Amino acid sequence: MIQTTLVGSYPVPQWLTAHPSRQGLSDATAVVLHLQELAGIDLAVDGELYRFNPDHPETNGMIEYFVQPLDGVRSAIRRSDIELFRSQAHLDFRRRPAGVVEGPIGEGTLDLVEAYRRVSELSRGPIKFTLTSPYMLARMLLDTHYKDPAALTLALADMLATQVRHIGAAVVQVDEANLPGRPQDSELAAEAINRILDAVPGAPAVHLCFGNYGGQRIQSGSWAKLVGFFERIHADHVVLELARPGYGELERLRDVDPKLRLGIGVIDIKTTVVESPEQVAARIQAAATVLGGAERIAYVHPDCGFWMLARSIADAKIHALVAGRDLFEGRSASERSAELKTATT
Repeated sequence: MIQTTLVGSYPVPQWLTAHPSRQGLSDATAVVLHLQELAGIDLAVDGELYRFNPDHPETNGMIEYFVQPLDGVRSAIRRSDIELFRSQAHLDFRRRPAGVVEGPIGEGTLDLVEAYRRVSELSRGPIKFTLTSPYMLARMLLDTHYKDPAALTLALADMLATQVRHIGAAVVQVDEANLPGRPQDSELAAEAINRILDAVPGAPAVHLCFGNYGGQRIQSGSWAKLVGFFERIHADHVVLELARPGYGELERLRDVDPKLRLGIGVIDIKTTVVESPEQVAARIQAAATVLGGAERIAYVHPDCGFWMLARSIADAKIHALVAGRDLFEGRSASERSAELKTATT
């Protein structure tokens, strides 16, 4: 059976934004987990609600949450920092740094282990835990200490690996939305990400996309240029953005070692139009045809996280995802309901 999962983020409930509290966050996370259970999602995510920073909504906590608590990183950005950051050609995709590296990277007050513990207590089912790639984080920082992109990237990787080894999630997924636009860094990105994947107690995974800032794709690139990266990473599976760019390029991945299982994006999160189950099933079939069979498909999922959509739209897309997978596999709604009852008893 092809499994269903989500990528990571879920729209922050308005009532949590208006009245943030630890109890409110726990309740909101429980809601996110329960709605996935009701929809029939096989591998749930926590929604990443605890990472959202209203001061940096455009990154949805993917960056600042991870770098601002670190030892060696200054989060107060000066005008001179911005000028220096903008003067470096390889950083021209962002107008200001998320922080300034002034000393050796240390974990500081970042505590992913505790974040996972709080989530794990809210669900009996398998959970996916996500974190941002060290390669992506390094490219958001102004580095005045290491003065070497590789050294900074690997220092971040080692710090994250130290925490990840204590996270007992069914799947730990490293999110990378920058590499597809810069495939020349594949070797460095793979080395850094592998340091984290090798520390994962459960199944290690990597999510790759072309960016999702305000519903816009910000990276240009192709999967064909990342074949070398796929061959290097020590992942159980990859989670790929495909619904929007299409499935033609999957042909280049047919010859990648079949031990690397594929997650296929079949829900376009950059549109408010909700897919029908028939559309989802057709997209799965299109991917299976290009790959030479559905056996290469481990998961189907949205292209990216749901953070920029209204909750009603995200929820409808989640239900369409499960219904489309069931339609593709020839299972009726009643059969799926019976499976869910069996799984929860």
